[in-house]
Amino acid sequence: MFRFIHSSDLHIGKRFGNMPEDLRGRLREARHGAISRLAEQARVHGASTIFLAGDTFDTETPTPAMLRQALAEMSQSAPLRWILLPGNHDSLLADQLWSAAGSVVPDNVILATRPETLTIGADVALLPAPCTTRRPGRDLTEWMNSAATPQGAIRLGLAHGAIQNFSEDSAASDVIAPDRATKAGLDYLALGDWHGSVTINERSRYSGAPEPDRFKHETPGQALVVSIAGPGALPEIVAVETASFSWKTAPLHLLSGDDSAAAFEALLPPADLRRQTLLRIVASGRVRVSRRTALEAAVAAAAPDYAYLELQGDGLATDCESGDLDRIDRSGALREAAQALLDESADERRSTVERDISREALVRLFSYCEAMGS
Repeated sequence: MFRFIHSSDLHIGKRFGNMPEDLRGRLREARHGAISRLAEQARVHGASTIFLAGDTFDTETPTPAMLRQALAEMSQSAPLRWILLPGNHDSLLADQLWSAAGSVVPDNVILATRPETLTIGADVALLPAPCTTRRPGRDLTEWMNSAATPQGAIRLGLAHGAIQNFSEDSAASDVIAPDRATKAGLDYLALGDWHGSVTINERSRYSGAPEPDRFKHETPGQALVVSIAGPGALPEIVAVETASFSWKTAPLHLLSGDDSAAAFEALLPPADLRRQTLLRIVASGRVRVSRRTALEAAVAAAAPDYAYLELQGDGLATDCESGDLDRIDRSGALREAAQALLDESADERRSTVERDISREALVRLFSYCEAMGS
């Protein structure tokens, strides 16, 4: 039995420039922390080796501190072994990165920087396909078909890139053959690039990232524990959670008469989980302007409890009637401005963008007047 952890896409050093400044450091540190969480899962499940199928680093030029601290953290988990494959973000084109790594690599870390058979056990052979550039434009796993391995050895493949449409980069070409495991006689093909766990077939899997970095994937950060009894045996695969932060997208569909604030609060996770949660509320449907402002106020009140909380209201239409305008003012300049915005928001001669701008301006005016009145 050979048991290992399959992971990928740590993206150590990711900047998170689209996030609030005080959150960026926490998210970057969580990527480094994934190293110790992967090692802990390996110990718990009796795995001897951890495969990182590319993009250990987010860039081809990580700082010396990022590189050396990551390798030092891996050294702390010896005798566990780590096998690092260059991905598209940290490809072999970054010769300075891999040269620097080679000069300080600890004894329990293997840099799989060449497409050649690695004997990682008495009866286990690993066939790595390191990324030569960010977009190689060819199937780097093709060499596995003819790769020689010892008689009776378990054959494992390690690769990073797109299979069919499963690429993090929508512009990437479909380069890895979906049936590579069959063609190359692999007992298992460990893939990286897609940040969510995806099963290609019974012998080929994307592990997904151990620590999420976007709202794109619904599955939590995880790794795969893979056990293979011997050559030809089907792998037994168990997903284990490894994430420090939770990235969640919650749909909120509203009807005009709904209590928008109560509906929002019903979506919220328990209080003890909120500091480590990044939550995106995607609102849709229709609400009265008063319910729209109540929803926005509820989101603003809850936001400090979370690592990050945002409301996406592009799909939420706002209804406004004369009674709503009366709450702004019954006469005078404010009432005239509100009426003009309402008329513009319903004017079919205007573009959708112009009507949306008018509608949002009316909501802001309503919110301002409500705040002043309270």
